[in-house]
Amino acid sequence: MTPMLAQRFLRDRRGSLVEAALTLPLMVLITLGLINLALAGIAGLHANNAANYAARRGSVAQQASASVAASAAWEKLSAVKIGEYGVDVAASGGRGGTVNVVVSYRVPNYFASLASFFGGGASAFIEGQSISTFRHEGW
Repeated sequence: MTPMLAQRFLRDRRGSLVEAALTLPLMVLITLGLINLALAGIAGLHANNAANYAARRGSVAQQASASVAASAAWEKLSAVKIGEYGVDVAASGGRGGTVNVVVSYRVPNYFASLASFFGGGASAFIEGQSISTFRHEGW
């Protein structure tokens, strides 16, 4: 390619509007997908951290370990602004028993409204749960 032809090719702007019209919807979909994944990932991390913290606090509690674990989980989740959370705690009594904490989360799915265009039906929310189990420590 001669230098003059290369300069002419680089200065040609006729197809830029068509290129933008074709690539912009794709870039919006990719961005929306990344936002969905980030929200679900962050909510999952918060749920996992709250479940581990609550199970640990419940395992070292001398009495009422289930209520200690539940309040610890809600304490951790109170600062989180992303998603909706639920906490379920089950504790078997005494030394050597277990404290099971299940933290479920739910975040909005921004692709749900777009799924109908592709013939699929998606849930309006992305849901998951984190489970943590610790053994009661005894003194």
